Order: sequence, then structure tokens, then C-alpha cells
Amino acid sequence: MRRRHFLTRGVLRPIATVVGGGAGLEIMLAEAFAEPRTCGPPPQAKPQRRTAGESLPPLPLPATPLRRSEKKRQPSPPSLVGKAILGDVKWMVQDGQRFAYRDWMTDPADIKNLLDWTNQQLHIHYRPVDSDLQQFSFNPTELPIMYFTGHDAFTVPDAAIPKLRQFVTDGGTILGDACCGMPEFDKAFRTLAKAMFPDRPLEAVTPDHPLYSAFYPIADVEVMIEGKGKARQAPPLEAVSVGCRAAVIYTGGYDCSCGWDGHTHEHGKRVLPGDARKLGANILTYALATYELGRFLATERVYHQKGEPTRDQLVIAQVIHDGDWDTQPSSLASLLKHLAENTTVEVQFKKEDVDLRHVDAFAHPILYMTGHREFRLSDQEVENLRRYLSAGGVLIANACCGRAGFDKAFRREIARVLPQQKLDRLPLEHPLYQSVFPIRQVGYTPLVLHEHPQLSQPTLEGISLEKQLRVIYSPFGLVNGWSGAPNPYARDYQSDDALRLGINMLVYSMTH
Repeated sequence: MRRRHFLTRGVLRPIATVVGGGAGLEIMLAEAFAEPRTCGPPPQAKPQRRTAGESLPPLPLPATPLRRSEKKRQPSPPSLVGKAILGDVKWMVQDGQRFAYRDWMTDPADIKNLLDWTNQQLHIHYRPVDSDLQQFSFNPTELPIMYFTGHDAFTVPDAAIPKLRQFVTDGGTILGDACCGMPEFDKAFRTLAKAMFPDRPLEAVTPDHPLYSAFYPIADVEVMIEGKGKARQAPPLEAVSVGCRAAVIYTGGYDCSCGWDGHTHEHGKRVLPGDARKLGANILTYALATYELGRFLATERVYHQKGEPTRDQLVIAQVIHDGDWDTQPSSLASLLKHLAENTTVEVQFKKEDVDLRHVDAFAHPILYMTGHREFRLSDQEVENLRRYLSAGGVLIANACCGRAGFDKAFRREIARVLPQQKLDRLPLEHPLYQSVFPIRQVGYTPLVLHEHPQLSQPTLEGISLEKQLRVIYSPFGLVNGWSGAPNPYARDYQSDDALRLGINMLVYSMTH
């Protein structure tokens, strides 16, 4: 078959075929359109290499050597994306010939064409492969990205759900795209994402996420919606995050695969080819760049005193809020380890997650807060936090990865908590910078230095009550530095300086 065709739902039509000259066997075909419609051309033929040389033809001797050429296998680039084989086998008849197809085949060259285009833009060399979940190794070191696409509803074997979850947890990325924006596939992919991560929903990717700046800066995209025409709107990506990494990435019910393939249709809803390719290039760039971060986060650090009664030792209490409040659960364990090694502070290696609506949250001398995204405190939480700070408690916070969403939300919410005060930058002479380590110069990650080339001093802000520092805030990330996570998209302090700042903040808070 020279071009793949897809069928959408329609009437069932029996076709009689004769088997061995006997009775006819009826085969039911589900057709989506009255006529089969092309959803993209097939992939281009693979390039061929030939070797030239002399050899002897199979003739009786004596024979004169003749020149001839032979095909030579093209060396395969490494595999990056596995296209999941989905859907039941269906049959169609066209031009008197009967063909089998499955739903994942309806846009056969989408990911290949995207990879070919991205390879040229990024000067890389990767290829896609077709992946059967029944035989897939679920090892991201062999295949980092698994791609799900199609029009119809689909299911995966129950046994594959925990394996897919482990694949993601181990550093793999799952990418989903509803071809032609079909709602059946959209619902099925959301169901799969929820089955893999019931406690981590698919959420809209915020404008400050590196998925929208990994290679191309993307503020909006051109879409076309059936019956409404073309328009520009915010990019539709959604994601499930594992730690600081978007690990399940979904095109939000909009078609990008036809755009990756370089064609479009009037039906459905889709991102048009130019912007679809840019989104695709960003997704592939992001997945490649955060692969090592995913592998790092796969190693869980344990609070070995978790569950033990709290003693007269330092216990970190982390504030729960309605954003992504626990971006790297093990980062505080690393900070506590370095605190115990570099000071005489008695540390209990446990972390308590506290709700500001409950009184027991305020039994801790230090509260800690972080996140990437927007969050909002309830009026009760605002009032309770105000009482806690006024009574001598300390709040330490940082915008994980230096993300603008959390930074904006924290400044707004702390202004609600302490409306008569404001966050001021701590001068270099502040005793916090001398409490354990003398700190006057710090290193920042490359992304910070790209945006602020002259920045070399620490950037901590604070609010004092009765001349005592009660709120300590860093607009640049500390979390990755505490854990040593290799995050190329973080606006952070370098790891050693993040640890020194974290230790100084804790010791200063306990001694003042």
C-alpha cells in the first residue's frame, strides 16, 4: 500500500469473502469517513549505500572480472523515540484490495519526520522505532521516549501499567498526541496517565516552563479548530511532573502529529505545522536535556528516622500548599546530612509535612516552603502563619528552579500574611552570611548567568519582626543544589553554594 489511510467511526459494512471455495466469511469493517482519507504520506525510503569493486560473475573460467555494485547497510543512528503499537487490527478494502491496519499507523511518518527536522535544527542524529508493549524492555537507557498516538480509544495491558510508571520514574519520558484532536484518544490517554500516576494529575504546562523555551521561545501557537477556523492561543501542553522534570508530556487534546508530518486537515483541532514542529523540537530537546536529571531522581534518598518519635533535635517541617509543594522529596535529606557533618547541630533525619490549617504545624521552630507553580493560601492559612511568625517562628522558602510562577505567588501571599512588611534584600553584612560559612561570593547556574552576567553575590531576601529575621526567601533555586541534581533548566545556585547557604539559614534561624 503506497499510502496509509485511516478509518474513523461510521456504519458497519459486511464484506463477503470466499474461503476455499466454500461459505463466505463476513468481516465487519468500521469506517470513520464515507471514503478512506489519507492522514499523511508514508515515510521516505531509507537511503541506500553501495560499494563498488571487481568480482567474478558466475561464468565458466576463464572469466574477465566485471565491475558491479552491491548494497551496503546504512549505519543506524541511536534510537530515541519508540512509537507504541496500539489498537486492534482492522481491515479495509480499496480498489478491490484488502488491507490491514492499526490505529497507531494512521500517520505513519509523523515522529520520523519530526526527528529528521529536529536532527537538522539541533545537529543531532536520532531515529524512531516501533515498540510493542508486550516485548518492550521498559528500560529508558535503551529507549528514552515512548510515544503514544492515534484516533481511537485504546488500552494497554494491566501488567504494563506499573512497568510504564517505573519507566518514567527511572528517567524515561512518555509523549502523547491525539491525532486530529480525536476525543476518544484524548480520553484514553488521560485515563492511562491517571492509572500510572493517580496522585499526580496531568496539569497545564505554565508559561515559564522550559518546555516553552528549551530550543524555541514559544509564547503562543497557531491552531485550527473545526468550525472556528484559525487563531493564536497559548500552547496546549500538559504534563505530569516527577520531581523537577515533566515526565509525561501530552499535547493537550490538540493534534501535533499531522503538523510534524507537514500536512493538515479541516476536521478536528490541531496546532498548525510551523508551530507544531517548534513544540516538537522543544519536547525532544527537553527530554534529552533532562534525561540525566530523571536518572538522578530515580535514586530515592531515605529519611531513615522517619516514623520515629520527634526528639529534641532539628526536624524539618515542610508546608503543604495547593501548588507542587514537594518538588524533590529527598533534597532536604541531603541538606540535613551536610548540616550534621559541618556543625554540632543535633539533627533528626525525618521530614514532617504540615498543613497550615492545623495547630500542630506550629510546634516546629522552622517551616520550609517551595514549589514551581502558582499557589494560594486560604484565609485561615494566612491568619495562622501570621500568628506563627509573630510568635517567633521562622519561614524559609525558595522558588524551586527559580521559576517565576512560585516567585510571583510567594510574594503575593507573604504580603497577605504580613501586609505592613515587605521583602528586602539582605545586605552582605547581614549575620546570616557569617553564621557558619563566610559567604560573600556565590556561583550560579549557566541559565542565571546568561540572564544576569554580572551576578556574583547571594540574593536572599527577608522580613524582620522586632528586629529578628522571620522570613528568609530565595528567588533562585536551592533544591537542586542541595540534592546535587543535574538540572540544565534551573535558575539556581551552584551546588556547593546552595548547601552553604542552606546550612547558614538553618543555623542562623535556630540561634536567633
